[in-house]
Amino acid sequence: MEKSKAMHRDSMLTAKVLNDALPHIRRHDGSIIVIKLGGHAMSSAEAMASFARDVLMMQQCNLHPVIVHGGGPAINAMLEKLGIKSEFRGGKRVSDAATVEVVEMVLSGKVNKTIVQAINQQGGRAVGISGKDADLLMCKQAEGDLGLVGEPVTVNAKLIQTLFNSGFIPVIAPLGAGENGETFNVNGDTAAGAIAAGLNADRLLLLTDVDGVKDAEGDVVTELTAEQVVKMTKDGVIAGGMIPKTQTALDAVNGGVRAVVIMNGRQDNACLLELFTTYGAGSMIRA
Repeated sequence: MEKSKAMHRDSMLTAKVLNDALPHIRRHDGSIIVIKLGGHAMSSAEAMASFARDVLMMQQCNLHPVIVHGGGPAINAMLEKLGIKSEFRGGKRVSDAATVEVVEMVLSGKVNKTIVQAINQQGGRAVGISGKDADLLMCKQAEGDLGLVGEPVTVNAKLIQTLFNSGFIPVIAPLGAGENGETFNVNGDTAAGAIAAGLNADRLLLLTDVDGVKDAEGDVVTELTAEQVVKMTKDGVIAGGMIPKTQTALDAVNGGVRAVVIMNGRQDNACLLELFTTYGAGSMIRA
């Protein structure tokens, strides 16, 4: 009898959650959602499966999820295995020809296909590509002392739109092509921001390992304007690794993205919490 009552309470709670989510599902109907997936969400098969279910749920609710992924830990492991030393400047990997060859192998091969397979195992139809496919990301050299690190110049949004309009979920490795045939290593956040702007996305979700942007007291700020981000950076409140993420957010909203959310990807169902609940998750930055 007690078990029956507990099951009834769980069912009632589930029904209430679905009922509360309805206005949010309707508001995002047909929206393009670009998600930057970091290593934290790929740390285990369970985490990957949970993320894949979230993505599939989004598609079932008539959203268009587009996944852009990183893969730093996997790249580091392979470079170490091959005896290739890796150097970072300003948080970016110095990329000579040998390094880029490994980066492409790991990102387009192992990491990309792991994500694709996880989504497909949950019943989705994911397709893995890189920024080199159909000139998706045409790049220029970002900074001379970084080697083959690329800065996106143009985005072939039509390729991505063709995929999600056909019912596929694009999974994109952050590599780019140069006008002289170079292969560029592109920062994952930078690639996601450029792709989101190219698609005029409704949301760019930057999944990271912190809860969001924090104020001077250490509390997460749930909503920020671009002006507030600039001021907090100038005052030193936004510092360290959060600076490139907030800069990506500013570039994206200035490029036409409706809003960017910096959020903790380690939280269960983080994407669904952000999109389909009243309080959301993380820090939302608007123009």
